[in-house]
Amino acid sequence: MKLNELMQAIPVYTGEASETIEISQIAQDSRKVQPGTLFICIDGELVDGHQFAARAVELGAVAIIAEKPVDVAIPVLYVRDSKRAMAMLADYFYGSPTQALKLVGITGTNGKTTVSHLVEQIVRENGEQTGLIGTMYRKIGDQILETKNTTPDSLTLQETFRDMLLSGVSTAVMEVSSHALVQGRVYGSDYDVAVFMNLSQDHLDYHHTMEEYANAKSLLFAQLGNSYHTSNPKIAVLNADDAESERMQTATAAHVITFGIKEQADFKASNIKITSYGSSFDLETPVGNFGLKIKMIGNFSVYNVLAAIATSFALHIPIEKAIATVETIPGVKGRFELVHAGQDFPVIVDYAHTPDGLLNVLQTIDEFAEKRVFVVVGCGGDRDKGKRPQMAKIAVDYATNPIFTSDNPRSENPHAIIEDMIQGVPESDSYVVYENRRDAIRFAVNEAEIGDVILIAGKGHEDYQLIGDEVIDFDDRVEARIAIEKKLGLA
Repeated sequence: MKLNELMQAIPVYTGEASETIEISQIAQDSRKVQPGTLFICIDGELVDGHQFAARAVELGAVAIIAEKPVDVAIPVLYVRDSKRAMAMLADYFYGSPTQALKLVGITGTNGKTTVSHLVEQIVRENGEQTGLIGTMYRKIGDQILETKNTTPDSLTLQETFRDMLLSGVSTAVMEVSSHALVQGRVYGSDYDVAVFMNLSQDHLDYHHTMEEYANAKSLLFAQLGNSYHTSNPKIAVLNADDAESERMQTATAAHVITFGIKEQADFKASNIKITSYGSSFDLETPVGNFGLKIKMIGNFSVYNVLAAIATSFALHIPIEKAIATVETIPGVKGRFELVHAGQDFPVIVDYAHTPDGLLNVLQTIDEFAEKRVFVVVGCGGDRDKGKRPQMAKIAVDYATNPIFTSDNPRSENPHAIIEDMIQGVPESDSYVVYENRRDAIRFAVNEAEIGDVILIAGKGHEDYQLIGDEVIDFDDRVEARIAIEKKLGLA
């Protein structure tokens, strides 16, 4: 694509967009620059891309987008906001792929990963080719691609959508983080359905207040647009039981479908029964009532299933087909995942890393635990410190045997993080501290007996620990299995 044609996507800029320069790719990372690249200088949180303009030229960049002066011998086009410009250019360069895709965006503090996987599976079972973008990976059909953020930057995102189209994908489902919404990573993404799960404390190191955090989430619903089309209606799917749904509804002009358990909703669950093997409930919908038996456990799982079925309804998938699919799904990796290696007590690994997430999981375990409940829990470093004492208090309030340990300490001292947690625990309460996460897991396994339950919380599907500048191989599920096998004399 010629540079002058590509720059038609930007209404205001300074500099000359030559009609003789051919752009073969766009990059914001100088390490990815090849001959024919348009390099976009992004002034990020950790690195300022303007510092790498000269290096980009050395590697073959033929033009540069920048916000502030750079001294290079190739054309430089200056814009007010290079992140915003990157989204516009990416959308145009890759052919506005989301205008040809059905796109579902799911946001909220908890449940995004599970709901995205449920919706993707329902759509797939309906005979469509699907794409998925989220915390665990990007997925195009059956191809798995790595991801660094829950929601990639706009350049990676639009390229991924283009690749989905080329692979025959008709519906893409993605998690949308609050960071991505504020930073404009999803600019240019034409959502058909936006889903709000819930809001509880998280990321206040970035958003500072719950008000700012909620406003960030509402941006997804504002981006559903302001027009109505009977053939392709824009729909917001909202949790009727979360008070912040009112904010999301105010932010959007789109049609609204609700789900819930407590309040009146379009998709409502009642007569919920939870066991250690699954959950059952009655489902009221706009087109009839149904009975469901799912293999996932807990009220939070019921909410996830309600959201998935309501979303599928918004995508014109028959409810009977959606129900038939969700009833067969055992769950998502690292989300209330059972680790069994021959022991006579359940060991559960869950991604719960927020106060509300931990509370939901422990309350679910309380419904079927016969004796003691062990919880191995820590908090991440360089993240919202305000939730640390809350996490610890929930652990001592809802587990008989809390064990405080490290999570991903990053640049912080694990001992200091645990001390922050302990500030939320009354002196009269008992707990155990093991800074080494492996030791904490082994302690829980060695102490547990028949009738007890172990929850290893915070990391879920992650197979690493971030300690200082190092990425250490570490998987809670693997560590739990090794500890169990050692206890049973199998290793």
